[in-house]
Amino acid sequence: MHPILADRWRLISYLTAWELLGGFCAVLLVMAGAFSWAEALALAIPLSALYGFICLGSFWVCRATPLSGSLLRLATAQIAAAALCSSLLLEAARGWTVLLDRVEMFPASLARHAGPLAPLILGLGFVLYLFAAALHYLLAAFEESRRAETEALTHQILSREAELRALRAQIQPHFLFNSLNSINALIGSRPEEARRVCVLLADFLRRTLVVGARDRVSFAEELNLVEDLLAIEKVRFGARLRFESEVEEAAREWLVPPLVLQPLVENAVTHGIAQCLDGGTVRLTARRRGDRLFVAIDNPRDAEAPRRPGTGIGLENVRRRLETMYGRAAEMRARSEPESFRVELELPEAATG
Repeated sequence: MHPILADRWRLISYLTAWELLGGFCAVLLVMAGAFSWAEALALAIPLSALYGFICLGSFWVCRATPLSGSLLRLATAQIAAAALCSSLLLEAARGWTVLLDRVEMFPASLARHAGPLAPLILGLGFVLYLFAAALHYLLAAFEESRRAETEALTHQILSREAELRALRAQIQPHFLFNSLNSINALIGSRPEEARRVCVLLADFLRRTLVVGARDRVSFAEELNLVEDLLAIEKVRFGARLRFESEVEEAAREWLVPPLVLQPLVENAVTHGIAQCLDGGTVRLTARRRGDRLFVAIDNPRDAEAPRRPGTGIGLENVRRRLETMYGRAAEMRARSEPESFRVELELPEAATG
């Protein structure tokens, strides 16, 4: 469908512009000395509106001869179309003056004066058609630009979704690697506990498959997964691993990306509790302040313990996921002290929508 006819406001603006041109043509007719103001307006205004609709045909001429094509073919097509349309305007002017004479709206014969103005009408029609063609080329360029922007945005969204899926897929292998190492360490000395870890791990993975398939989950569900994860780790660390949580009720229903806490808590255990001789406590706090959710995870650390390979993989994964999902609206901060490590998340209310 024609882009001007498809939009009511575009059509109104288009016809308004043609009526203004009609007023300008009426001025030219009066200056030519052949018509009074009333006669000139009665002739020019209706013909301008009619010619505006005739010039809508330039849309299909412009589509058939794009600017990127042959210049000679473009010029030939547009000149031929301009000559045809201006001829139609002249015939319409002759017919309209004859009709006005028949209804005797004016004392003098308009048809008699319209004949000598034929070159002026043809010239105006020719020029006005070319202006209409230029407008349609601009409109086509605008539509193409908007379509390109829409496609670029679609590709960007698809790319971000693919990146999110890839980042989410990295979580399970990383967790499985650590869990299998824990099971391997228990098999020889504590086989019963190793079997228990296997059962807990199977249940945990079953739940993460369900939760991980969703775009958003409540913070309460994320907290339940964290507690399940720590139950697996507690078999390995025993009393050395303790967990405390302080979560406001208002924060429990906040929607967050699935499995966003798991890498942070896993990092706290693997690179914090595991490095401390007496273990320690992983503390998780969450509170809602206005349209922001603040989450903090603290764990002790041994400043003298050697740095384990792989430190920071889980943190970087979470950082990239938040950046992909929220842009700069979400923040993640990590603060390392000699005897403690703290990760803070700040999520916008957009997480709920």
